[in-house]
This record gives sequence, structure tokens and C-alpha cells, in this order.
Amino acid sequence: MTDVLLTHGYFLDEDAKEREVMKPYPPLGLLYVSAYLRRAGIGVGVFDSTFSTRDDLDARLRTAPAGVLGVYTNLITRTSVLDIIARAKATGWTVVLGGPEAANYPAEYLARGADVVVFGEGEETFVELLPALDARGAHRLHGVLGTVFRDEEGTVVTNPDRPQIKDIDTLPWPDRDAIDIDRYVDVWRGRHGTGSVNLITARGCPYRCRWCSHAVFGYTHRRRSVVGTADELEFLVGRYRPDIVWYADDVFTINHRWLYEYNVELKRRGLRIPFETISRADRMMKDDVLQALAELGCWRIWIGAESGSQRILDAMDRGVTVEQVLFATQAAKRHGIQVGMFLMWGYEGETVDDIAATVELVRRADPDTFLTTVSYPIKNTPYFNELSDRVVATREWATATDRDYEVRGRYPRELYGHADRWLRQEVESHRLGATNGAVAREEARTARAALLALAETSRG
Repeated sequence: MTDVLLTHGYFLDEDAKEREVMKPYPPLGLLYVSAYLRRAGIGVGVFDSTFSTRDDLDARLRTAPAGVLGVYTNLITRTSVLDIIARAKATGWTVVLGGPEAANYPAEYLARGADVVVFGEGEETFVELLPALDARGAHRLHGVLGTVFRDEEGTVVTNPDRPQIKDIDTLPWPDRDAIDIDRYVDVWRGRHGTGSVNLITARGCPYRCRWCSHAVFGYTHRRRSVVGTADELEFLVGRYRPDIVWYADDVFTINHRWLYEYNVELKRRGLRIPFETISRADRMMKDDVLQALAELGCWRIWIGAESGSQRILDAMDRGVTVEQVLFATQAAKRHGIQVGMFLMWGYEGETVDDIAATVELVRRADPDTFLTTVSYPIKNTPYFNELSDRVVATREWATATDRDYEVRGRYPRELYGHADRWLRQEVESHRLGATNGAVAREEARTARAALLALAETSRG
């Protein structure tokens, strides 16, 4: 018997950009919850929406006996989650939401039909919540830690936080048998020639970047054991035969001792598989760290550079210097590791000089690839709170995301398009050299001139 059905509201068919990239990964957070519930003796099913459609989910909701539907929410799934809520409620389901998006907007989701919002980690909360729903109903959940609900008068009630799981080795591995993992691997292999799987070695990030949401794990860092992580990796390699692995940690290299011990353990097992992951420049300053990454099989590491302006990095509370980013990028490349770089335009106080500093950093560092975004204030972050009196919603809440916020006083979005073109052409001209880079150099000058002109008129 299925006591709860879990889904996540992300439909690849509705995401044109991701269909172009085509690098989907299974929803590990949902699969962790599924495994935990199953171990607790609770009947659980998972509807993986990634390769499905809303109508497929609707058919499942209509044909299965109505029970509890748990939906994972993130920043990009708001409109689909609201649609799922409406469809589920129309067929008699009780709807429980989890994930960072619902945790940031509990009242809004409850007003639109959700019965309960879970904030923080979901495993222990769900195990307590399900029998409470059965015994007391959705409006008498007082005392169920980590939940928000509406009482019988319609008042939103926020229960206290639930303590986080201290030892995450006590968690069962994600319930990968609940969905078709092979399809993910095959999609990767068919598009890119390499199949990939994902796993985590830790939960949380202790750093306090002002724009980053910590709605689920808080400012914690809880690391799995070396042996437990190696066991899971060995299982994944044997079961799914991936060509590469994605370690989906917030910062893979936080704990250097763990990294060294993990390297030794995988060597002992004769297990080496190429992987990519995310780190911070300040945790990549030791040659031993880069050597361990290379020996483990790291083929690409992503660094959150964000800006080439130290003034902006300090405003972000990044705790990283421009020189550390430059050193880490070049050091990784010396060890044969490709570098991807995350960059952010438009952070509060950024000027044209700061944009120029970012262009210069990327030109000097010359990462193998880089991605840019325009900063957006996420609800309940220090950055959002700092800008709250200037944050303007450009669309009705139900049809928008936090990315749709405008910030009064910021340069127009068009300017950051010029910044992107300036950056990309500047880097291209540097790579091509004095002779072959003439065209790119001229395009970089044109983009820079357009940016300066727009900055002058917008500030005037």
C-alpha cells in the first residue's frame, strides 16, 4: 500500500534551455526521503516528473487512491507546483510541500491549496507528520517540528525548527530503485557520449555568502564517512556503469583530511572514475588538495568566482580573494583539471569598473568554461533583506520566480548583455592571440562601448 506519493514538479519537456543542454540528474533529495520512509515501514511511491508530463502525473493522481502527495519545490518549479496542487486537491489528495522554495513562501503556498509546508530536512519530519495527519488532520499539527500549516481558523502556524540529523551516515542511500536511473545515464550518453550519475558526500555549506539560500540545511556542514561514500560510489559504478560522476556537494573540498583519506580508500579499492564537482578557491590553495583531486579522477572543478572586484566579493561576504581565485584556477589547470567558473553580474553596488575587473580576472585566469548570471535576491537571504525596500515584482507571484525581481537603481538588464559579450569576446581574443584575435578584440571594444554608453544614460 502506498501511504505517500512523492514528486518534484520539474518537467524537462517544459524547459527549453535544459533540453538544449540535456544534462538532467535524478532528484536525490526526494530519493533520500523515499528511502527513509521505506525504512520506517511507510508505503511510498515516487513519480519522477523529469521525463513525464503534467497530464501523466494527473492520470496517476486520478487513478490511484487519494492519499498524501509530497512535492519537492525549488526556485524554478513554482508554476508547475501550483498546478500540481490544484490537480491533486481536485482529486482528494492531501498536499505536503518541501524544499527551499516552499520554505521561503509557506503562507503563499498554503493560501493556494497546499495543506502543509515542511522546512529543513524532510526525512524525520515526514515520518512524524504522516501519522499526525492521519490522526489529527491537516489543521491540528501543533508541535510537529519543521512544519507550517493553517489551523482551523485559517491562521498560519509555524512550528519550531526540527534539529538536523547530526550523523548523516545513519541515512539510507537514495531510493534509486524507485525511478529509472538508467534512463538518465542513457540520455547523457546519447547526447554527450558519456553517461553520468550523481551522489553527495556531505550536506550543507557553512559559508555565509549574502545572496545564497540556506533554507534546507542551514549553515551546517555534515560529512559522510569515507568508507560509506566509497561503498555507494562502488555500488553506482557496478550497477549503472557511468562514464563520469557528479559529486553534488556545495563545496567538495571543505575537509582536506577527508579528501586525502577518500583518495587513499578509492586507491585501495582500485576505483577511479572521472568526476566533476564544485569548490571554493580558498579551499584549493594547497598543492596536496589539487594532487588528491587529480588522483581521484577530477576532470573539471567549478569555482564560484562571482566577481573580479575584491570590493564586490567583500560586499557578498564571500571570504575569498581575487588572487585566490586566480591561483586556484591556474593551479587546477597545472594538475590537468579543467576549470569552470561561476560569475555574477549586478550585485549591489557594482560599477562599470567592477565589471571591467571581472573581465580582467577571467582573461587572466582563462578558465576552460564560465557561466554568468545576473544576481537576483532570493527570499529570506541577507541580500534580499538588504534590498527589500527596492525589490520590485515584475509579475504576479504565482507566475514568477525570484529571478523575476527587479531592483530599483540597478543598471538595466540590457547592460549585462553587453557585459556578457564584452567578457566572451575579450577572453576569445586573448586565446586567439594578437594576430588571430583581431575580430574578437574589435567586438569586445564594441560591446564595452555600448555598455559604457548605456551606463552613462541610465545613471544620468
